[in-house]
Amino acid sequence: MDSITANDSIIHFNETCYPSINEHLKKGNFSKIFILVDENTHQHCLPLFLEKLEANVAIEIIEIESGEINKTIDTCVGVWNTLSDLDADRKSLMINIGGGVITDLGGFVACTFKRGIAYINVPTTLLSMVDASVGGKTGVDLGHLKNQIGVISNPNLVLIDTKFLDTLATNQMRSGLAEMLKHGLITGESYWNKFQDLSKLSLNDLDKLIYESVIIKKNVVENDPFENNLRKTLNFGHTLGHAIESYFLSNENKTTLLHGEAIVVGMILACYISTELAGFPRQKTIDIKDLFIGYYGKVKIDESEYKAIIELLKYDKKNNHGNINFVLLESIGACKIDCIVDDKIIIDAFDFYAV
Repeated sequence: MDSITANDSIIHFNETCYPSINEHLKKGNFSKIFILVDENTHQHCLPLFLEKLEANVAIEIIEIESGEINKTIDTCVGVWNTLSDLDADRKSLMINIGGGVITDLGGFVACTFKRGIAYINVPTTLLSMVDASVGGKTGVDLGHLKNQIGVISNPNLVLIDTKFLDTLATNQMRSGLAEMLKHGLITGESYWNKFQDLSKLSLNDLDKLIYESVIIKKNVVENDPFENNLRKTLNFGHTLGHAIESYFLSNENKTTLLHGEAIVVGMILACYISTELAGFPRQKTIDIKDLFIGYYGKVKIDESEYKAIIELLKYDKKNNHGNINFVLLESIGACKIDCIVDDKIIIDAFDFYAV
């Protein structure tokens, strides 16, 4: 697969990854290399990566704990202190090997340490390959509120090696697939229809779909790098999805949801709201609900919890002037942004999901 240039980054795939990074290291004159991992990627991904890396400078490994709960400023402080203790300077290079938590947090650490050092992302989950690989969004959560702190800063390179997917659990693969399904809904029938029978998808199909998802996101981001208009469409399903994810993350009586698991619920709710407010066909909403629940199952959300989830909407990053802004569908591939939705319709959407 050909490499993709996206703003200031170059995204390489599979067989082109390692020759590209090794050439980059030769030309970069880096003083040291710092590799950020969690305990999972340290064990399962780092050995494969180091085996193919050709570096003539010192390499230091920094490990943080995995999971969204550790995507915090406190974790950043720990990494910043470690970089300082290990004599990192402005010619150091940071390589982030992991899922979205690692690439988001590692990118934020890199672009703020000494006002910015170079970094490379090596996404190892399906979600990070199709979502965090493009667009330069870095950052951390503020308490249980998703991605409240961060900056837009592009890595030098992104290396997508789909062999890393062999290390993933099934639920992690499903989580990443949710973002690809979203790309289909916001882009058009051609891509969306490829997911209508998920049982028939082969690994070769997956490689091609990952590549196509990266192209889709790249085209959106290049047209609107700072999320003023078109890029907002990438948030379809995320307004309520992030609120649900945050609610489950902060509630000790709930099992934490993976990002994609929450976004699937958010997309079903957004489809219902789209039918009510934007003319999206009702039968398509029913079909999408059936497809998603058939593959992901149903998340139990009690009626008594609706209000607390709706209250979290006020922290959504798309909000402005006190308005909570939704992305809705008029049809598959046609989005309507900055939509105001009454709480009553949101509650009706939850009831539709629960039936």
